[in-house]
Amino acid sequence: MTESPGAHLVLLGDSIFDNAAYVPDGLPVIEHLRQTIPSGWQATLLAIDGDITSGVAGQTLGVPSTATHLVISVGGNDALQQSGVFREPVGTVGEALFHLADVMNEFRWSYRQMLRHVLSLNLPVAVCTIYNSVPGLGEMEKTALALFNETILQEAFKVRVPVIDLRLLCDEDEDYSHLSPIEPSHGGGGKIARAIATLMEEYDFSSGRSTII
Repeated sequence: MTESPGAHLVLLGDSIFDNAAYVPDGLPVIEHLRQTIPSGWQATLLAIDGDITSGVAGQTLGVPSTATHLVISVGGNDALQQSGVFREPVGTVGEALFHLADVMNEFRWSYRQMLRHVLSLNLPVAVCTIYNSVPGLGEMEKTALALFNETILQEAFKVRVPVIDLRLLCDEDEDYSHLSPIEPSHGGGGKIARAIATLMEEYDFSSGRSTII
């Protein structure tokens, strides 16, 4: 791997990383990661099930002094909180788009503030998109998630941080927990952990460029 021995990865965000409650017969993401990274490396979980983007700043209070990299997966709960917009009556498609624009502007501001905060810690940062192959997810919800993901990509590219695209990783029904279909399963969590490890192996955090894993 390109990073020096003794790297300490810290996971921030929501239940995409904090998924232990949803894999009682398997491994959560953090344990997959600890088994995947080289001997001598560490991985710490600070992500909290249910947190939204604005909650990441509070999570960073627990970042250990030995941390070398921050990996963030957040935004899905922000999208869930805004699901009520689909029930608002509108007269035209254009009016509906204006409603969605307001939602996106609010999320963009929150996500941008989150990135500014974590970057101020002066540690290498990577972020994740929101996956969209959740079993039973309708076309309306997938369309809305595309807007959230576009915002994540734009904000990540602006500050030149790498992106792990969970839409490409968790693309099968078995990647999702049978207890809660919006959470990673044992298998899905393994995919996410391996993607984080791949990022550490292939990406040069000093390059000042974005990339997608």
